[in-house]
Amino acid sequence: MTLKIIGAAPGRTGTVSLMTALEYLGYGPCHHMKACIENAQQTKWFLEAANGQPMDWHDVFEHYQAAVDWPASAYYKNLLETFPEALVIFSDRPAEAWYDSVASTIYQVVPSLPGWLRKLVPHLDRWGQMVEQTIWQNELSGRFQDRRFAVQFFKDRLAEVRDVVPPEQLLVHSAKEGWEPLCRFLNVKVPSIPYPRANEARRIQSAIKVLKAANYFPHVILIAVVISAIALTAV
Repeated sequence: MTLKIIGAAPGRTGTVSLMTALEYLGYGPCHHMKACIENAQQTKWFLEAANGQPMDWHDVFEHYQAAVDWPASAYYKNLLETFPEALVIFSDRPAEAWYDSVASTIYQVVPSLPGWLRKLVPHLDRWGQMVEQTIWQNELSGRFQDRRFAVQFFKDRLAEVRDVVPPEQLLVHSAKEGWEPLCRFLNVKVPSIPYPRANEARRIQSAIKVLKAANYFPHVILIAVVISAIALTAV
């Protein structure tokens, strides 16, 4: 399997919808941040990449036909060099709206991870390190809280992508545009079902609330885990 589609846009740009759409069109599996949460090896690779170690991108994406979202999009130029025939999609949205979405969701996730939980689950700790280094340090230079800087980063990334990627290999796509431009770009038939409209913001915000509560009431969380484990043994 070889990587056929590279997502060059940051997270919170409709990447879950795009991932779902690409997989429906036959470009699956599609890599997403979810892959790192679920797969310790993926987190290990991207943490190494974030720390400047050379990567064999063929190994990283051996089982994927497409990749969208952070952390993969941070390396879109490396991926295009490795997979020169791949098509590139930049999932676009207004830069100010992008900033607000990131600030209210994923920017809060790692700081909300309870220290005791990170010690208990080494993979979760490495994932937190990977996110911090890849996104907030390497991509945004430790300046995400500077709204003007971060908004300009988004605009500059799109301009860079337009400059780097050959026009015939690039699609700048908004989820609001739906199937038609995406399918035309991929030269596939337009599905009869609605374009995916995944809204992850509420789910992420709910998860953040749980994580913050776990910082103050770890014993409650542990008791719930134990009770759940006992219940499973009775099934």
